[in-house]
Amino acid sequence: MASHPRTAMVLAAGLGTRMRPLTDTKPKPLIEVAGKPLLDHVLDRLAEAGVERAVVNVHYLAEQIIARTAARTKPRVIISDERGLLLGTGGGVVKALAELGTAPFFHINSDTIWIDGVTPNLTRLTQAFDAATMDALLLLAPTTGSIGYAGRGDFAMAPDGRLNRRSEREVAPFVYAGAAILSPAMFKDAPQGEFSLTDLFDRAANVGRLHGLRLEGLWMHVGTPEAVGEAEAAIRKSAS
Repeated sequence: MASHPRTAMVLAAGLGTRMRPLTDTKPKPLIEVAGKPLLDHVLDRLAEAGVERAVVNVHYLAEQIIARTAARTKPRVIISDERGLLLGTGGGVVKALAELGTAPFFHINSDTIWIDGVTPNLTRLTQAFDAATMDALLLLAPTTGSIGYAGRGDFAMAPDGRLNRRSEREVAPFVYAGAAILSPAMFKDAPQGEFSLTDLFDRAANVGRLHGLRLEGLWMHVGTPEAVGEAEAAIRKSAS
């Protein structure tokens, strides 16, 4: 079994434009679902998974996120300030690498939320991650049956877990659920400045080092105001 990641990168710097008007005065990671901000759902889950230090990048209405996380100790939050320049999902990680350390780390979007099955999905990621054969292990949700998602999917998955991105005209069975374990080695020779993590996923896939794990439970994509209500209804149903 792989050693458990003790650090995490939480992406919280997005503009949240699709969540307007809710994000006119509040950053998307602080939008509440079931009485708790999205960011707190993520940080609480990381704490339960044994993460001690979480790097949270900020840009839009950053001071609200900084204030919200200032007193948290489990995990302890380190702010990666991108107010001067939004660096994208890839560039944001490169900026934070010194804080993330040399071991594999959790990488999680601040707006991803799911209901776990019997074993927490972050624990399952840890159990399945193999640094010798993987640069990245992505948590994947089925394209159909997930709450709030109406896209064409992201990946097809081979029987051994290796991933291939769908072509432009295809529909893929799995969508990236916004949580992963990444190896710092994946960022060797990464571009400088703003870029998408998708570029590095594609590079890893080309050499067979991008793997996936199917989420157990129910994934909720909270990307619009309407999706907030759908997610809350699913959470209520799971608790009843």
